[in-house]
Amino acid sequence: MQSYDERLTAPVSWWLIAAAAAVSLGLIALPLGTVPMLAALVGGGALAAAAVSAYGSARIRVVQGSLVAGEARIPVEALGQAHALDAREAAAWRSYRADPRAFMLLRAYIPTAVRVEVTDPEDPTPYVYLSTRHPERLARALKPAPPDGS
Repeated sequence: MQSYDERLTAPVSWWLIAAAAAVSLGLIALPLGTVPMLAALVGGGALAAAAVSAYGSARIRVVQGSLVAGEARIPVEALGQAHALDAREAAAWRSYRADPRAFMLLRAYIPTAVRVEVTDPEDPTPYVYLSTRHPERLARALKPAPPDGS
């Protein structure tokens, strides 16, 4: 098993939208004076940046025999086949083919994904859906290592 680490950072366009929101708040507060305008600009910018940063801080890692996706930590032994999904397949699995019991770490700005079957009979989750920019690398990292001597 290979190690894998990816942060699902927000795209540049989201940061530009956050900056535009801060400028808009500053313009709204401009009739109240320079100090309120600057406070709205800085405060709005900080809040917008914090929101974009928090949403884009999700991580997917395969380390020490576990898949760590956001807040979930799943032992690789409890996982089955990993399927790399292109943009069309990923859209299907996050919409009309989706199972409401599935664990999904979904980011709308990332078109590709990996779907990993959950084989643990104690777990009602049928599969894990993970948005990723590198679906083949993640699927490879989740494959069990071949037994020694093969």
